[in-house]
Amino acid sequence: IYENLPIRPLINPSPQKVNLSSLNIFTISLHGLVSSIGIIENLLILGVVGFHVRRSVISIWILNLAASDLLATSSLPFFTLYMARGNTWTLGPTFCRIHSAIFFLNMFVSGFLLAVISLDRCLVVVRPVWAQNNRNPELVKKICGGIWALAVLCTIPFYIYRGTIHLPNGKILCYYDYARALLPSEPFDLKALCKHRKEGLAFMKLFLAFLIPLLIIIISYSAVNATLVRRGYQRSFRFVRLVVAVVVTFVLCWAPYHFFIIMEVMAPNGSPLQKHASKALPISATIGFLNSIINPILYVFSCPDLCKKIRHSLGAVMESVLAEDLMELARRRSTARSSISTSDFLMKHRNSNATVCLKTDEQDKAESTANSTQQ
Repeated sequence: IYENLPIRPLINPSPQKVNLSSLNIFTISLHGLVSSIGIIENLLILGVVGFHVRRSVISIWILNLAASDLLATSSLPFFTLYMARGNTWTLGPTFCRIHSAIFFLNMFVSGFLLAVISLDRCLVVVRPVWAQNNRNPELVKKICGGIWALAVLCTIPFYIYRGTIHLPNGKILCYYDYARALLPSEPFDLKALCKHRKEGLAFMKLFLAFLIPLLIIIISYSAVNATLVRRGYQRSFRFVRLVVAVVVTFVLCWAPYHFFIIMEVMAPNGSPLQKHASKALPISATIGFLNSIINPILYVFSCPDLCKKIRHSLGAVMESVLAEDLMELARRRSTARSSISTSDFLMKHRNSNATVCLKTDEQDKAESTANSTQQ
């Protein structure tokens, strides 16, 4: 939608007064709260799983998922700053590309990891012998490395074609600039080229980060359900609830973003439909960020053993802090008591010396008086 706008640097632009409505203030505050919760939540998971849980297949999946979610939630405060400054980007073009690349990297890593985790659980139930012989932490580490490498490769085009766009009203957008790099040497239609690149990136995100992972998740859990029913095993309520929560959360968090992206791409330039999609995209991107906060709740806090470890670790940390505080308080009290004792001893010593001196003076006076009387 911004392809035909004039791209020009602003020379000493006059500062604009940002007027925020009550809805904007609420949205900005909600962003700050969500980012804080996400950062603390994923840091807690990384700390507990990374240092207090034995390395296993599940723990490696969770560590990588938490690392991706932490990366996304750590970039959310900068998006909050963008909104607080009246939807204008003031952190420069380089950081604009980095910030956008982090968002898309998390999108691809989350989709790939959720799909592979679902496939892993499917293999454990459907092919238990194969999983017992081949499923090990070393293989999972290699798979996670391949997932991150593939996600970085998919993110490169979004880094290349991202940049800052200066609008005539003084605002600066952190948005796509499809004409900024990799232009063909022979004569070409710039408008058609930008349109093809825009459509290609939009459908690449839709298929690789949403539709294909969602299809793998649904097929995997359907196979697990069918296998359990065929073998006569009773499905636990917690398993059914987890499966439904994973699918529903993934769809609700990412479907709005991809829906409005496709709407913006397919609608004619300048049409009301395209303008509506462009206004809805920031909100849908925020909903996509919520997936990074809900994922740990679904995959980590649904595990009772891990919850016990987290509570135990937090309890150990609090006990350590309280123990250090109590030791410091006891040390200060001991120091204060020793100081008081020393002061009392010195005062008593001085008083005794003064008493001895007074007694000596009285004795001298009495002796001198007696001598004069005898004389």
